[in-house]
Amino acid sequence: MSHWYQPLTRREWLIRGANGFGAVALAAMLAEDHGVAAESRLARPPQRTLHHPAKARSIIFLYMDGGPSQIDTFDYKPALAKFDGQDPRQAMGKLEPTQFANIGKVMKSPWRFQKYGESGAWVSDLFPHIAQHVDDLAIVRSVVSNFPEHTSANYFLHTGSGIQGRPSWGAWCGYGLGSGNRDLPSFVVLNGGLIPPGGLDNFNSGFLPAAFQGSVFRPGNPPVANIAPLEKSSARQQAKLALMRKLDQLANTAHGNDAAIAAAIQNYETAFRMQTAIPELMNLSHESKTTQALYGLQSRYPHTVTFGSQCLIARRLVERGCRFVELTCPNVGHDRWDQHGNLKKGHEDNARAVDQPIAGLITDLKQRGLLDSTLIVWAGEFGRTPFAQGANGRDHNPYGFTVWLAGGGIRGGIQHGETDEWGYKVTQGRVEIHDLHATMLHLLGIDHTRLTFRFGGRDMRLTDVHGELIEPILS
Repeated sequence: MSHWYQPLTRREWLIRGANGFGAVALAAMLAEDHGVAAESRLARPPQRTLHHPAKARSIIFLYMDGGPSQIDTFDYKPALAKFDGQDPRQAMGKLEPTQFANIGKVMKSPWRFQKYGESGAWVSDLFPHIAQHVDDLAIVRSVVSNFPEHTSANYFLHTGSGIQGRPSWGAWCGYGLGSGNRDLPSFVVLNGGLIPPGGLDNFNSGFLPAAFQGSVFRPGNPPVANIAPLEKSSARQQAKLALMRKLDQLANTAHGNDAAIAAAIQNYETAFRMQTAIPELMNLSHESKTTQALYGLQSRYPHTVTFGSQCLIARRLVERGCRFVELTCPNVGHDRWDQHGNLKKGHEDNARAVDQPIAGLITDLKQRGLLDSTLIVWAGEFGRTPFAQGANGRDHNPYGFTVWLAGGGIRGGIQHGETDEWGYKVTQGRVEIHDLHATMLHLLGIDHTRLTFRFGGRDMRLTDVHGELIEPILS
């Protein structure tokens, strides 16, 4: 039996194929969002398969670049006052090699320590605002680093390797989880005015696709160069967009599914969408006066205003689904937290810049119900020595220093690990940088041993072949 099919006109074919076109568009949207509906662009759930239930959705890393002194902040050591002014070789015994040779006397802390909260944690007068939140913090007083100088220690803290070229932990988070907001990068660096030693390699994507590298937002307006769009009706703008589409099509035709080209195209598309998202994100005028005051935006100290703005923007970023936000220190007029001399003024200026904004961030996240899903990490690349460098500074100390965490999945109000009576070397509960990385990924729902990327003939990971969870601080 034969069948006769009447040829369709173009109009009839388009009408009958309408549902098919819609399905194609839907498939593209689902592929782009990894199976997550695009109805809301704010704070969407993870877009990759998690290894276990996540306690945190985002990370805010408060980077105290230069190495804050643990014995002047969160690791109280009365012995320093007892032996103040004595030769450390006689009072303390054998000293480890130092970065610089100008070893002075044992130096007590210039600040008074007090106990705070139900946990009774010791905090110095440098941080009167953060001290009010000690019951939210897990203070880890037993961290060590493999490197005694800034550049390698910065790389190690950020990438798990002391040499440049490896992916930053923020890049690994984006790679493992995807973006929670298609209009914003998954990894954002809020630059307060000082890029740490090692430069932009601290925020690199390394061998991961370029789409996961950190996007650096500079202080001031605009935060990103060329972010202001041209008028939508501009013929010039439309011509540029048309040219980009043509070049993308030519590249895809010539190279097929080339990963580098796909990442570049993704970056261009994200940058285009950021033209709408970034101005709205950075506009703090819609925040209430109460919220602005909470972060110190009404302070007379300009560096408090700078860091307070960064902390408020960080909250707005995680609220919108950004995975990893890093804040660098504001430029207070001297060398970050790296006080080889004039410790008192240097640490006071830096603490004054960050203390109220950090406390405001914790308060604001709690009030908005976001602290349980946001992991906050406060850390430098190492600590300082209990003996002076010269007359009134402190040298680098990678043998024992303090990091604290709060928020998603963290047991608040505990102190983990110990250093010796001088605050010099770890004696109990040793924590390595790889352990910190493993714990952070764990709280995001990622097993650090299974988050890998094939490169150089092996499966690479953030923690290399190391890393143990810091179990006592987990809720």
